Amino acid sequence: MKVRIGLTLGQWPENDISPDAISDLIDYFESLDIDSLWVSDRLVSSAPALEPITFLSYIAGRLRHMKFGTSTLVLSTRHPVLLAKQLATLDFLSRGRLFPAVGLGSDDAADFAAVGVSQKERAQRSDEAIVLMRRLWTEENVSYEGKFCSIKDVTITPRPWQKGGPPIWIGGRSQAALRRTGRLGDGWLVSAVSAAEVATGIKAIRAYAAEAGRAVPEDHYGVLLPFYFADSPVDAYEAAKKSLRPRPELAPFEFTALGTPEQVRRRLQEYIAAGATKFVMRPCGRLENWREQTEILAREVIVPLQTPDRVS
Repeated sequence: MKVRIGLTLGQWPENDISPDAISDLIDYFESLDIDSLWVSDRLVSSAPALEPITFLSYIAGRLRHMKFGTSTLVLSTRHPVLLAKQLATLDFLSRGRLFPAVGLGSDDAADFAAVGVSQKERAQRSDEAIVLMRRLWTEENVSYEGKFCSIKDVTITPRPWQKGGPPIWIGGRSQAALRRTGRLGDGWLVSAVSAAEVATGIKAIRAYAAEAGRAVPEDHYGVLLPFYFADSPVDAYEAAKKSLRPRPELAPFEFTALGTPEQVRRRLQEYIAAGATKFVMRPCGRLENWREQTEILAREVIVPLQTPDRVS
């Protein structure tokens, strides 16, 4: 199975970002051998965070080759019919380059409160949204009676470019998230996990999918990894630590890719051995270093991993 490696842009590390700086960075990314570009979703934040659907619309009109997606989109904060229309439009105009990964969102209740949604309902709302969006992408005159959304005779055109609609990858590492991926997901995109946890998660997803009478494709398991290149993992951690989200029960070196290019390649190979073939790499550290860091990623990690005989 082919290994594919993309980049994600989350909250920006500085407040004084400019449209030109963002455009130049996106153009530079496409000039490298990078598979895809992903954007995160945070509605209420003191750090700069671009709204993902709007940002993806801009990206779709600028990029010519790279695929793009969300990592991850919080379904429960959006109306599923409007979101289905937005995603269908993006996929149609980009000729099938959209890959949305969705999730329940952070444990911070601010985003949910801001749009009048109970955080306790986010899982049920997400399940409903996935089911309804898939129907709207494939059927005409859709009628649906759910707990949170009811529609009658609704048709969305144009259809997504990808037959059946863009594949919906699901994020999260809880058992509920693994179960949701098995029941409803086309793939799994997880962050802040070790390689061993990825192997365990894939095994659980396969079991949940079998219980539901379905299967998740073998090459639809992905990992989001923060990365930073330096002379050693310790040096890289010192430069990247302000960008990392701690996980108390797991040492930061177990769910990051930090150090020399060889050490980062070996870290990705651990995840590949665990069953992952898709990677969404998140640049850490200061924005002024992202170009250099990404160029090293493309030259010293992406190309060798996609050309196995070049891996030392």
